[in-house]
Amino acid sequence: GQCGNQVGCRFWDLALREHAAVNKKGIYDEALSSFFRNVDTRSGGDGADIYKGKIRSLKARALLIDMEEGVVNEILQGPLRDVFDSKQLITDVSGSGNNWAVGHKVYGCQYRESIVEKLRKAAEHCDCLQCFFIIHSMGGGTGSGLGTFVLSLLEDEFPEVYRFVTSVYPSGEDDVITSPYNSVLAMKELNEHADCVLPIENESLFDIVNKIHQMINSGKLGSTVKPKSLVTSSAGGAKAVQEKPFDAMNNIIANLLLNLTSSARFEGSLNMDLNEISMNLVPFPRLHYLVSSLTPLYTLADVNIPPRRLDQMFSDAFSRDHQLIQADPKHSLYLACALLVRGNVQVSDLRRNIERLKPSLHFISWNQEGWKTSLCSVPPVGHSHSLLALANNTCVKPTFMELRDRFMKLYKKKAHLHHYLHIEGMEQSCFSEAVASLSDLIEEYNELDATKDEPRTDPPRLKIAV
Repeated sequence: GQCGNQVGCRFWDLALREHAAVNKKGIYDEALSSFFRNVDTRSGGDGADIYKGKIRSLKARALLIDMEEGVVNEILQGPLRDVFDSKQLITDVSGSGNNWAVGHKVYGCQYRESIVEKLRKAAEHCDCLQCFFIIHSMGGGTGSGLGTFVLSLLEDEFPEVYRFVTSVYPSGEDDVITSPYNSVLAMKELNEHADCVLPIENESLFDIVNKIHQMINSGKLGSTVKPKSLVTSSAGGAKAVQEKPFDAMNNIIANLLLNLTSSARFEGSLNMDLNEISMNLVPFPRLHYLVSSLTPLYTLADVNIPPRRLDQMFSDAFSRDHQLIQADPKHSLYLACALLVRGNVQVSDLRRNIERLKPSLHFISWNQEGWKTSLCSVPPVGHSHSLLALANNTCVKPTFMELRDRFMKLYKKKAHLHHYLHIEGMEQSCFSEAVASLSDLIEEYNELDATKDEPRTDPPRLKIAV
């Protein structure tokens, strides 16, 4: 949908910038091959993939889907037009009218064959298909409806391949009146078909961007302020025509995805396979929502000061200002936590900081050592280090409860329901099942929260009779 493609566009732009910074000779290397194909377009037509040697023409391993062609057309007229293979686009003209049922039921059926065929094409170009990323929003019709349709399609067609979903949740003041319906209908699909979801709230992104602007405009920091933040601006990416209103917010999500995938793309002393995230951070299949926090976001991004001490970076990653969802993990229960570090950082630095932070965090009794770490030696452009923390924590519960409340306000009055119910295959039971699924999820978090204050007991050792 619109949101997913705009975020995706920022991701591909910044990924190219990152590879260009380390790949000075323009050689198609292992790092590039994880996200891009190298195609010889001179021979006309598709051209074969070239596995070694110089970069000819890079094509993103991506499928762009939107039921309104505006955003995709804009990308195709912009600086990244050559990165997307025209055979990997699926667009329509009318959009989904902010209606989950239109995206899921109408367009899902209509485009199913086409989506499967293009997915297969993209998958066949991979030597080793590690996982799928879906980027979509929850509030609109195409993002929520068709986005979650694609998710269930992936499960049918590629059951063995992990599905990572980056979902942008609407804020309370969302301009789409039906967004609570769309979000709750989409949540049921995420509960059932995703392996790992990174929920991101528009409100948090908005706050981060505002804080950066305040820092720049307050002038408190003297002449050291850079007006362009590396995190939120596209400075140094492909020549930006004119920054769009959401570019700054989308860049934050793109940076999250860059950090998340850095281990898959670059060398490191402690590399993490993406599938290891799901394996280590999701102890119960439905509780697969991870709170992400990113640092540096502010100071390093905007001010020419000596790099802040490493320890400060770790502390930042556990402060609410750096989270992409408005939640309070420190006073909630951790099921597991991953730290993905980039730059010249030693394993000993990681261990020291985990030991330092641990006393202030509540981990569930049976997983007191629930830390997963990764070190990638290539830092992000313009920084010496960065850190992405992913927490599986019960603090996502209030976000889901608020969503349910907004849904119920509309649903009790049966407001706007007729727009959904006249779509073939859509019945009122879809709504009651979706809200029941969300309530079950909230209840699972409640049960875990109830164990938070229980005294820690070491599990009894297994006695083996010989």
